[in-house]
Amino acid sequence: MSGSASNLLQLWYIPSTKLFIRTSMLPKTKGLFPEARKQVNAPSMFFCRNLQTTTYEVVKGSYVPVTQTKSETANEVLGRVNALKKKVVSVGKEHASLCAKSTTKREAEERLSEGMKKLEAIFKLEAKAVDDLLNIAKTLRAVPVVDLETPTLCLVGAPNVGKSSLVRILSTGKPEVCNYPFTTRGILMGHITVNYQRFQVTDTPGLLRRCDDDRNNLEKLTLAVLSHLPTAVLYVHDLTGECGTSPSNQYIIYKEVRERFSNHLWVDVVSKCDLLQKSPVDNITEDGDEDSLEMARYRKAGPEGAILVSVKTETGLDELKSRVHDMLISQLDKLKSESASPES
Repeated sequence: MSGSASNLLQLWYIPSTKLFIRTSMLPKTKGLFPEARKQVNAPSMFFCRNLQTTTYEVVKGSYVPVTQTKSETANEVLGRVNALKKKVVSVGKEHASLCAKSTTKREAEERLSEGMKKLEAIFKLEAKAVDDLLNIAKTLRAVPVVDLETPTLCLVGAPNVGKSSLVRILSTGKPEVCNYPFTTRGILMGHITVNYQRFQVTDTPGLLRRCDDDRNNLEKLTLAVLSHLPTAVLYVHDLTGECGTSPSNQYIIYKEVRERFSNHLWVDVVSKCDLLQKSPVDNITEDGDEDSLEMARYRKAGPEGAILVSVKTETGLDELKSRVHDMLISQLDKLKSESASPES
């Protein structure tokens, strides 16, 4: 036993890294007596205990608990700012009155200094209310503002079909990336000028094949734009199969949206047409049934009358711009007639 104790004492002075390497080369302990097995396993046990203790101390020393707080609403922030305003006004009036009642200039200056210190203390204590209000204002300024009296071209389609690229192509100037609150999605908004008339153009979040109850907030935003804003629709199709939504699913989504918003002026466009020849398109649906004639026609060139375009090769862009300009002029006439109809 004295020999075992001596060996353990020597192991104490060996660096842990070298000790760990040495223990990895030890033979298996199967078949050894308990005392011998303990002696062989002692370096590993010592290293593990040392590593565990050190790790615990490091984690314990660096961990700082964070209190989770619920986000406040705008009304709650405004309430805190209003309370701060009342407190500041009250303290200001109190010390203004004291200054007015002072008999000497020195006394008035002292009262003024005391009042300023109290106001600074109040601001330091409750400055977060003002900071939160500034952040809300910053968020609201970034919200896209659509002029309801200006015709708007709305690009709709499945995700990743090329809507943003077409917004950049159609916009007269450089479109602005607008972030909607509570989302991580940036949406392009630009303007189109035709014969000195200014129009709005925007893309929308992509729609997936599912019922309205299962749609996320971004998809609901797209449907809300089509439901409540006077928009003309440029529906974008991607038949290459590379956007993540199959042509057959895009067709089903398109038919549903087209029927739902049939009162909108409408132009269909097939994007990335330069890739259509390279993309194999079968005539079998996901269920294995033969496509209908209409589905087969859609898979080949999109809906009837659709414009085939390519941003890369600039194919069809001139025709697209001409059709869009004509549609926006028609949308303007439609808005004027609707605004004049109640008066007549």
